Amino acid sequence: MPSTTAITVSQLSRLVGLPGAPVIIDVRIDEDFDADPRLLPASIRRDFKTVSTWGLDFAGRPVAVVCQKGLKLSQGVAAWLRHEGIPAESLEGGFEAWREADGLLVSTDKLPARDEKGRTVWVTRARPKVDRIACPWLIRRFVDPHAVFLFVEAAEVPAVADRFQAVPFDIDNVFWSHRGERCTFDTMIEEFGLESIALDRLAAIVRAADTARLDLVPQAAGFLAASLGLSRMFRDDLEQLEAGMLLYDAFFRWCRDATEETHNWPSAGKPS
Repeated sequence: MPSTTAITVSQLSRLVGLPGAPVIIDVRIDEDFDADPRLLPASIRRDFKTVSTWGLDFAGRPVAVVCQKGLKLSQGVAAWLRHEGIPAESLEGGFEAWREADGLLVSTDKLPARDEKGRTVWVTRARPKVDRIACPWLIRRFVDPHAVFLFVEAAEVPAVADRFQAVPFDIDNVFWSHRGERCTFDTMIEEFGLESIALDRLAAIVRAADTARLDLVPQAAGFLAASLGLSRMFRDDLEQLEAGMLLYDAFFRWCRDATEETHNWPSAGKPS
């Protein structure tokens, strides 16, 4: 009989990258993490021994707990969270089952240092459009759901990065930037090890729209038009980012599930 307190690898993989995905908490011991320091997308590392002190941080949100094999640590933490009224499940088979199923994993060797609240902090040019919305979307959905993004005048990005310990992106002469014909979104997918057909499809659309090569993929022109429309709708860059998240969510879901679907107006006299 299937467990009522566990989520399977296939079930969780269908939720990863979507706005309604559960919070993924990695409670592997340091020895297991050091042996393979990759993380499930957007997961948060926590010490299972101190769950009583941090558990309520996740109140009101569904949680999936991951340990090495899906046994005592994740099941115990999930049970504790449920005791606190938090809907929590353990990942069936744990990290090992996810890895054996070729589940998406995030490389951590390029992850920036986190601030005192456990967040990565990034800075880029103000008035974002394509790449500077794509990169925050990717980070929030797959790397750090609590990441902070600072939008400032282009000339001030290096100084703000230095003074506020923020990571600069999508400007010249920094690590997280364009490389040849590939844009910063491509760079982040590569450096974080996000091997995904859906993300590769989305990257092609972003690249074509961001570099004005609208001939590369048929979706690029519409994507660019939507991005430019959003930039005209919002004066505040953070409000634009929040609105842009939905646009990228929709395109990601299309890239993952709907590329073969068509929509035609019904012929006269035929039911719709």
